[in-house]
Amino acid sequence: MNTWWRRIALSLVAVFGIVIAYGFIYQWGMQTFEGEERTIYESIQVVIESLTTAGFGGDTDAWNSAPMNLIVIGMNLSGVLLVFLALPLFVVPLFQRALATQPAESTDLTDHVIICSHREREDVLRDELEAAGVPSIFVDDDPETVTALTAAGIEAMVGDPEQEQTLRAANIDDARALVVDISDEANPEVILTARELTDEIQIVSVAEDEAAETYHRYAGADVVVRPRQVLGHSLAAKAAMSVTTELQETIELDEQFEITEFLVERDSDLAGRTIAESGIRNRMGINVIGAWFNGEFVPAPDPEMTITEHTILLVAGSHEMLTELTARTLSPAEERTFRVVIGGYGEVGRTVSDTLEAEGISQTVIDRREDLGIDVVGDVTDEDTLEAADIGSARSIVLSLDDDTAAIYATLILENVAPETEVIARANETETVRKLYRAGAEYVLALSTVTGRILSSILLEDEEVLTPETQFEIVRTTAPEFAGQTLGDLDIRARLGCTVVAAERDGELLTDLGPEFTIQRDDSVIVAGSDETVNRFIAASR
Repeated sequence: MNTWWRRIALSLVAVFGIVIAYGFIYQWGMQTFEGEERTIYESIQVVIESLTTAGFGGDTDAWNSAPMNLIVIGMNLSGVLLVFLALPLFVVPLFQRALATQPAESTDLTDHVIICSHREREDVLRDELEAAGVPSIFVDDDPETVTALTAAGIEAMVGDPEQEQTLRAANIDDARALVVDISDEANPEVILTARELTDEIQIVSVAEDEAAETYHRYAGADVVVRPRQVLGHSLAAKAAMSVTTELQETIELDEQFEITEFLVERDSDLAGRTIAESGIRNRMGINVIGAWFNGEFVPAPDPEMTITEHTILLVAGSHEMLTELTARTLSPAEERTFRVVIGGYGEVGRTVSDTLEAEGISQTVIDRREDLGIDVVGDVTDEDTLEAADIGSARSIVLSLDDDTAAIYATLILENVAPETEVIARANETETVRKLYRAGAEYVLALSTVTGRILSSILLEDEEVLTPETQFEIVRTTAPEFAGQTLGDLDIRARLGCTVVAAERDGELLTDLGPEFTIQRDDSVIVAGSDETVNRFIAASR
């Protein structure tokens, strides 16, 4: 039952209880103080007349004793309170709110994506779908969640997605896909229910733990996504880059053109120079597509902008030049150590550990529980625990905590007890990313961003997210609305805040795109920027 209707029902029960209780008191008072018999029905009638201030009929002449008059006075005052205070303040607003906020229980959408249920990483997915013009609806069993989504203008309906009638009400027969992200335990039941109704729909399930992936596939999921594993690999790659001079993960578009991101470390060759002074563009032939300065994304930054420590550069160029640039983003070799501390040994932490071990990088693992693979048992937000892990001598620490608040606290402490140690942090929610940067983290990646990008890349046929696990979003997509127009006329950087990096035409990759380059209808363009700016491009180009 809806929460508001439940409150209304309780209010009505309370009123009826007061009426019946007063009925028995009135009956007893008339017998005891006035010596007159009254049935319970006659007594309740008098009570109702009194509480509603409608009058007292013929019983007024029978109230001769002081106690009986006090009883009637009490009922009169109760009636005044109910009519003039309780009803306007509590009951009426409850009725109004219940009637005004009834969550939907079905939808008329077609060719849509059904998302079960709602959390922030599904918001990232919905934004990607909306930009591509694909309708979607959240299905959640919490009426208040659905009401809040509806109030925000987001399609949502209430229901238990494990029940057939809920998926039928979500119009599953006319949907293009079903995304299931409730829990590792609940997801298979939803998948089985959906498969009972249709074999045609694409089902994508999100699994937190490796062991759950098999059950999701057995239940009938077409694709099982494990974003924590992807996030762990990415965080490990950033930590590996901190202790080696080798070029880590890149997006290879052809033999001579790759895209990657670099974190500029303190005291490195690039720190303190402007982009023009660094020679990245002119001498090395590397295109600076964008940069994060203090948590703010800047597309195609001005050559006179200064590269500071902790700047994250998104660059494109040949493998040889990018390898050379790697060394210039790192601190001097004599200051480097080759050990990484891992804070938190859940799914993400284990993936980080396994990846670093495969790279032959020394590591120290901290976790609250004692288990195989954990070197220091304790809380990473505790200074004594960090001291036990010899944090001061570590090159970097990867905070793979499943609690954003704890990650913020740990970062603040690390900035004070080990300011030279690089902090690479995982965040659950996108809004935490900026807070972690302000707290002092050098690199942050949100699980919700990774999940949303992976899911959208699976669901959208005309769009491929090339970098689900980076600070930047790089997408290969079509742009039919821009066909016949030049990049100079479109002025995409100024209007939309992102950059067209390259284009694919007739199987050939075109990377030297000047203002005169004209987009053709059958072109696939590769666009780079923040999630928000890339979504703006997709929405405008469709």
